[in-house]
Amino acid sequence: MGDLRKPFLLLAMLAVVLAIGVELGAGLLLGGADASSALADSAGALDVEIDDVSGVSEPSGRGTGYLALIDAVAVWSTGLFCLGLLLPERVQGRVQGVASLIFSIILIIVGLVALLIAFVELSIMVSLFLAVPFGTLAYLALWGFFPVGEASVLLGLVLLLKLLWAGLLVLAQPRFLQNRGLVLLILTTLLCTVVLEFLHNLVPVILVSIVDDVAALVFAVVAIIWGLVLLIGSIPAIVKAVRVTAAQPHPLKPALVIMKLLPLPSACRGNNFMVNLRWRRGLRPPRA
Repeated sequence: MGDLRKPFLLLAMLAVVLAIGVELGAGLLLGGADASSALADSAGALDVEIDDVSGVSEPSGRGTGYLALIDAVAVWSTGLFCLGLLLPERVQGRVQGVASLIFSIILIIVGLVALLIAFVELSIMVSLFLAVPFGTLAYLALWGFFPVGEASVLLGLVLLLKLLWAGLLVLAQPRFLQNRGLVLLILTTLLCTVVLEFLHNLVPVILVSIVDDVAALVFAVVAIIWGLVLLIGSIPAIVKAVRVTAAQPHPLKPALVIMKLLPLPSACRGNNFMVNLRWRRGLRPPRA
């Protein structure tokens, strides 16, 4: 690792773990506030009378949670750097290839499932929103009042933690900037976070849930792409590890070679093939 500054690397790991923790907890931190009065006002604007409105709450959205799919790659990459502090380089090279292969497969599968869920939900959203007036009211009751302010605060915290993560990585080892994959990953996760916050403030509040789901779809696709990159990148590491292992001499091979050069004892001479074979393998011949 050269002149790697270990404290900065460990702090970078902590920052990115906190960032992904906030994203995963977005479903619990966002939404849940009562939106009954807002739904009643929207029903009046559509000239639809609603006698009793209750039990309507703000949605939590999927976009912030789906950022965790991309940031899982950031946690994984930083974790591999930290792994180098514990394992020798020779062992790390063997473990990294297999572990990256398994992680990439899991990421691709989870990304595909998340993509399917977001697509189905987005289709339902758009269908209900266009079915004026009762379908629109159903859409508003479920997704029409997204907590834009709370989401902005949460995304601001996530963005701050990611900037801290990137800065600490550079402080830990400036040569990390020469790693094009790592730089591209940093730019990807920062850009996705900024774009999501921009989309939340781009459209009226009743449409924020739709653009949030569109962003979730994009994030799932980006995570799948990164999973494929990791999958392809792990193959050369696995092949190299296999070649290195195969090239190592077997501990019993020199002894077997010497044994084959020894003359056979008198008990093993002749045309008894099985006796000769047992001797070549280091086994005692049967008694006469």
